Amino acid sequence: MSSVALVTVLSAFLAAAVEFVEAVTIVLAVGVTRSWRSALVGTGAAVLVLAVLVGALGTAVAVLVPIWLLRLVVGGFLVIYGLGWLTKAVLRAGGAKAKHDEAAIYEREVAAMRDEPPVPAVGMDWISFTVAFKGVLLEGLEVVFIVVTFGASAGMLGPAALGATIAGVLVLAIAAAVHRPLAQVPENALKFAVGVMLVGFGTFWAGEGVGIAWPASDATIPVLLAAYLLVALAGVRLVAARVRARRDAGAAGRAARAAGA
Repeated sequence: MSSVALVTVLSAFLAAAVEFVEAVTIVLAVGVTRSWRSALVGTGAAVLVLAVLVGALGTAVAVLVPIWLLRLVVGGFLVIYGLGWLTKAVLRAGGAKAKHDEAAIYEREVAAMRDEPPVPAVGMDWISFTVAFKGVLLEGLEVVFIVVTFGASAGMLGPAALGATIAGVLVLAIAAAVHRPLAQVPENALKFAVGVMLVGFGTFWAGEGVGIAWPASDATIPVLLAAYLLVALAGVRLVAARVRARRDAGAAGRAARAAGA
Protein backbone atom coordinates (compact mmCIF):
# COMPACT_ATOMS: atom_id res chain seq x y z
CA MET A 1 0.00 0.00 0.00
CA SER A 2 1.40 3.42 -0.98
CA SER A 3 2.04 6.22 1.49
CA VAL A 4 -0.87 8.23 0.07
CA ALA A 5 -3.19 5.25 0.51
CA LEU A 6 -2.03 4.82 4.11
CA VAL A 7 -2.62 8.49 4.87
CA THR A 8 -6.03 8.25 3.20
CA VAL A 9 -6.97 5.27 5.40
CA LEU A 10 -5.72 7.07 8.52
CA SER A 11 -7.53 10.32 7.69
CA ALA A 12 -10.83 8.55 7.04
CA PHE A 13 -10.33 6.45 10.19
CA LEU A 14 -9.75 9.45 12.46
CA ALA A 15 -12.58 11.52 10.99
CA ALA A 16 -15.03 8.62 11.13
CA ALA A 17 -13.99 7.75 14.71
CA VAL A 18 -14.94 11.25 15.90
CA GLU A 19 -18.37 11.08 14.31
CA PHE A 20 -19.04 7.48 15.34
CA VAL A 21 -18.24 8.27 18.99
CA GLU A 22 -20.94 10.94 18.93
CA ALA A 23 -23.40 8.62 17.16
CA VAL A 24 -22.75 5.76 19.60
CA THR A 25 -23.50 8.09 22.52
CA ILE A 26 -26.99 8.67 21.10
CA VAL A 27 -27.58 4.97 20.40
CA LEU A 28 -26.47 4.01 23.91
CA ALA A 29 -28.81 6.56 25.48
CA VAL A 30 -31.74 5.28 23.43
CA GLY A 31 -30.95 1.61 24.04
CA VAL A 32 -30.44 1.95 27.79
CA THR A 33 -33.51 4.14 28.29
CA ARG A 34 -36.00 2.59 25.86
CA SER A 35 -35.46 -0.33 23.44
CA TRP A 36 -32.14 -1.87 22.38
CA ARG A 37 -33.76 -3.82 19.56
CA SER A 38 -35.39 -0.79 17.96
CA ALA A 39 -32.31 1.36 18.47
CA LEU A 40 -30.06 -1.21 16.79
CA VAL A 41 -32.49 -1.64 13.90
CA GLY A 42 -32.47 2.13 13.41
CA THR A 43 -28.68 2.14 13.56
CA GLY A 44 -28.45 -0.63 10.97
CA ALA A 45 -30.84 1.19 8.64
CA ALA A 46 -28.78 4.38 8.88
CA VAL A 47 -25.52 2.51 8.21
CA LEU A 48 -27.10 0.89 5.14
CA VAL A 49 -28.18 4.30 3.79
CA LEU A 50 -24.68 5.69 4.39
CA ALA A 51 -23.05 2.75 2.60
CA VAL A 52 -25.31 3.24 -0.42
CA LEU A 53 -24.46 6.95 -0.48
CA VAL A 54 -20.73 6.26 -0.41
CA GLY A 55 -21.00 3.77 -3.27
CA ALA A 56 -23.35 5.86 -5.41
CA LEU A 57 -21.78 9.27 -4.86
CA GLY A 58 -18.21 8.01 -5.02
CA THR A 59 -18.78 6.23 -8.32
CA ALA A 60 -20.81 9.06 -9.85
CA VAL A 61 -18.32 11.75 -8.89
CA ALA A 62 -15.31 9.75 -10.10
CA VAL A 63 -16.95 8.90 -13.45
CA LEU A 64 -18.81 12.11 -14.32
CA VAL A 65 -16.57 14.92 -13.06
CA PRO A 66 -13.23 15.76 -14.75
CA ILE A 67 -10.35 15.06 -12.39
CA TRP A 68 -8.97 18.63 -12.49
CA LEU A 69 -12.37 20.12 -11.65
CA LEU A 70 -12.97 17.49 -9.00
CA ARG A 71 -9.69 18.23 -7.26
CA LEU A 72 -10.23 21.99 -7.44
CA VAL A 73 -13.75 21.89 -5.99
CA VAL A 74 -13.09 19.13 -3.47
CA GLY A 75 -9.79 20.71 -2.44
CA GLY A 76 -11.52 24.02 -1.75
CA PHE A 77 -14.27 22.32 0.25
CA LEU A 78 -11.75 20.31 2.26
CA VAL A 79 -9.76 23.44 3.14
CA ILE A 80 -12.90 25.23 4.35
CA TYR A 81 -14.22 22.16 6.16
CA GLY A 82 -10.86 21.32 7.69
CA LEU A 83 -10.29 24.88 8.87
CA GLY A 84 -13.61 24.68 10.71
CA TRP A 85 -12.52 21.53 12.57
CA LEU A 86 -9.01 22.89 13.16
CA THR A 87 -10.21 26.25 14.47
CA LYS A 88 -12.48 24.61 17.04
CA ALA A 89 -9.70 22.21 18.06
CA VAL A 90 -7.21 25.07 18.50
CA LEU A 91 -9.67 27.10 20.59
CA ARG A 92 -10.44 24.08 22.78
CA ALA A 93 -6.78 23.14 23.18
CA GLY A 94 -5.96 26.74 24.10
CA GLY A 95 -8.74 26.93 26.69
CA ALA A 96 -10.91 29.48 24.88
CA LYS A 97 -13.72 27.02 24.14
CA ALA A 98 -15.20 24.25 26.28
CA LYS A 99 -14.29 20.72 25.21
CA HIS A 100 -16.88 18.26 23.94
CA ASP A 101 -18.40 16.30 26.86
CA GLU A 102 -19.86 12.96 25.75
CA ALA A 103 -21.00 12.14 29.29
CA ALA A 104 -23.07 15.33 29.47
CA ILE A 105 -24.53 14.67 26.01
CA TYR A 106 -25.45 11.16 27.12
CA GLU A 107 -27.26 12.47 30.20
CA ARG A 108 -29.21 14.98 28.10
CA GLU A 109 -30.25 12.26 25.64
CA VAL A 110 -31.34 9.97 28.50
CA ALA A 111 -33.39 12.77 30.08
CA ALA A 112 -35.05 13.51 26.73
CA MET A 113 -35.91 9.84 26.19
CA ARG A 114 -37.52 9.56 29.62
CA ASP A 115 -39.94 12.35 28.70
CA GLU A 116 -41.22 10.37 25.70
CA PRO A 117 -44.29 8.05 25.80
CA PRO A 118 -43.75 4.52 27.22
CA VAL A 119 -42.16 1.81 25.07
CA PRO A 120 -44.80 -0.38 23.33
CA ALA A 121 -45.17 -3.85 24.83
CA VAL A 122 -44.87 -5.50 21.41
CA GLY A 123 -43.51 -4.52 18.00
CA MET A 124 -41.13 -1.76 17.02
CA ASP A 125 -40.55 1.25 19.25
CA TRP A 126 -40.53 3.88 16.53
CA ILE A 127 -39.24 6.61 18.84
CA SER A 128 -36.11 4.54 19.55
CA PHE A 129 -35.77 3.65 15.86
CA THR A 130 -36.15 7.27 14.71
CA VAL A 131 -33.77 8.83 17.24
CA ALA A 132 -31.07 6.22 16.60
CA PHE A 133 -31.54 6.39 12.81
CA LYS A 134 -31.41 10.20 12.75
CA GLY A 135 -28.41 10.41 15.08
CA VAL A 136 -26.31 7.88 13.16
CA LEU A 137 -27.35 9.27 9.77
CA LEU A 138 -26.58 12.90 10.62
CA GLU A 139 -23.21 12.10 12.19
CA GLY A 140 -22.44 9.66 9.39
CA LEU A 141 -23.08 12.17 6.61
CA GLU A 142 -19.85 13.93 7.54
CA VAL A 143 -18.08 10.57 7.25
CA VAL A 144 -19.64 10.07 3.80
CA PHE A 145 -18.43 13.51 2.73
CA ILE A 146 -14.86 12.80 3.82
CA VAL A 147 -14.79 9.28 2.36
CA VAL A 148 -16.20 10.37 -1.00
CA THR A 149 -13.99 13.46 -1.34
CA PHE A 150 -10.81 11.68 -0.29
CA GLY A 151 -11.62 8.61 -2.34
CA ALA A 152 -12.67 10.37 -5.52
CA SER A 153 -9.92 12.99 -5.54
CA ALA A 154 -7.08 10.57 -4.83
CA GLY A 155 -8.63 7.68 -6.75
CA MET A 156 -8.75 5.76 -3.47
CA LEU A 157 -12.38 5.26 -2.57
CA GLY A 158 -11.56 1.76 -1.29
CA PRO A 159 -8.88 2.84 1.23
CA ALA A 160 -11.05 5.74 2.44
CA ALA A 161 -14.05 3.44 2.93
CA LEU A 162 -11.78 0.92 4.66
CA GLY A 163 -10.58 3.50 7.16
CA ALA A 164 -14.14 4.58 7.98
CA THR A 165 -15.30 0.97 8.31
CA ILE A 166 -12.48 0.08 10.70
CA ALA A 167 -13.34 3.13 12.82
CA GLY A 168 -17.02 2.18 12.93
CA VAL A 169 -16.35 -1.43 13.91
CA LEU A 170 -13.79 -0.42 16.56
CA VAL A 171 -16.00 2.25 18.16
CA LEU A 172 -19.04 -0.06 18.22
CA ALA A 173 -16.99 -2.91 19.69
CA ILE A 174 -15.58 -0.72 22.47
CA ALA A 175 -19.00 0.76 23.23
CA ALA A 176 -20.56 -2.70 23.40
CA ALA A 177 -17.80 -3.87 25.74
CA VAL A 178 -17.86 -0.94 28.18
CA HIS A 179 -21.60 -0.28 27.79
CA ARG A 180 -21.24 3.44 28.43
CA PRO A 181 -20.35 6.63 26.50
CA LEU A 182 -16.77 6.82 25.25
CA ALA A 183 -16.04 9.96 27.26
CA GLN A 184 -12.32 9.11 27.55
CA VAL A 185 -11.71 9.20 23.80
CA PRO A 186 -9.40 12.19 23.06
CA GLU A 187 -11.91 13.69 20.66
CA ASN A 188 -10.29 17.13 20.46
CA ALA A 189 -6.92 15.59 19.59
CA LEU A 190 -8.63 13.56 16.85
CA LYS A 191 -10.33 16.66 15.45
CA PHE A 192 -7.01 18.50 15.58
CA ALA A 193 -5.31 15.77 13.56
CA VAL A 194 -8.18 15.43 11.08
CA GLY A 195 -8.35 19.21 10.62
CA VAL A 196 -4.65 19.29 9.70
CA MET A 197 -5.09 16.40 7.27
CA LEU A 198 -8.15 17.88 5.58
CA VAL A 199 -6.50 21.28 5.10
CA GLY A 200 -3.24 19.70 3.90
CA PHE A 201 -4.89 17.38 1.37
CA GLY A 202 -7.30 20.14 0.34
CA THR A 203 -4.44 22.53 -0.40
CA PHE A 204 -2.62 19.87 -2.44
CA TRP A 205 -5.65 18.91 -4.53
CA ALA A 206 -6.86 22.50 -5.04
CA GLY A 207 -3.36 23.40 -6.19
CA GLU A 208 -3.38 20.55 -8.70
CA GLY A 209 -6.83 21.67 -9.84
CA VAL A 210 -5.55 25.15 -10.77
CA GLY A 211 -2.48 23.70 -12.49
CA ILE A 212 0.21 23.92 -9.82
CA ALA A 213 2.98 21.37 -10.39
CA TRP A 214 4.06 20.54 -6.85
CA PRO A 215 7.88 20.18 -6.69
CA ALA A 216 7.92 16.67 -5.20
CA SER A 217 4.52 15.46 -6.46
CA ASP A 218 2.74 13.38 -3.75
CA ALA A 219 5.73 13.77 -1.44
CA THR A 220 4.66 17.41 -1.02
CA ILE A 221 1.68 16.28 1.08
CA PRO A 222 3.71 15.45 4.25
CA VAL A 223 5.43 18.85 3.95
CA LEU A 224 2.06 20.60 3.79
CA LEU A 225 0.77 18.59 6.74
CA ALA A 226 3.85 19.45 8.81
CA ALA A 227 3.53 23.14 7.94
CA TYR A 228 -0.15 23.30 8.92
CA LEU A 229 0.57 21.36 12.11
CA LEU A 230 3.23 23.88 13.15
CA VAL A 231 0.89 26.79 12.41
CA ALA A 232 -1.92 25.14 14.39
CA LEU A 233 0.36 24.45 17.37
CA ALA A 234 1.51 28.07 17.29
CA GLY A 235 -2.17 29.04 17.28
CA VAL A 236 -2.76 26.96 20.42
CA ARG A 237 0.09 28.75 22.20
CA LEU A 238 -1.23 32.15 21.14
CA VAL A 239 -4.79 31.36 22.26
CA ALA A 240 -3.57 29.94 25.58
CA ALA A 241 -1.45 33.06 26.20
CA ARG A 242 -4.41 35.35 25.54
CA VAL A 243 -6.68 33.28 27.77
CA ARG A 244 -4.12 33.50 30.58
CA ALA A 245 -3.68 37.24 30.05
CA ARG A 246 -7.44 37.78 30.18
CA ARG A 247 -7.72 35.63 33.30
CA ASP A 248 -4.85 37.50 34.99
CA ALA A 249 -6.37 40.87 34.07
CA GLY A 250 -9.71 39.79 35.51
CA ALA A 251 -8.05 38.61 38.72
CA ALA A 252 -6.11 41.88 39.03
CA GLY A 253 -9.30 43.87 38.50
CA ARG A 254 -11.14 41.93 41.16
CA ALA A 255 -8.24 42.41 43.59
CA ALA A 256 -8.17 46.15 42.91
CA ARG A 257 -11.91 46.45 43.50
CA ALA A 258 -11.62 44.44 46.70
CA ALA A 259 -8.79 46.67 47.93
CA GLY A 260 -10.79 49.80 47.10
CA ALA A 261 -13.81 48.47 48.97
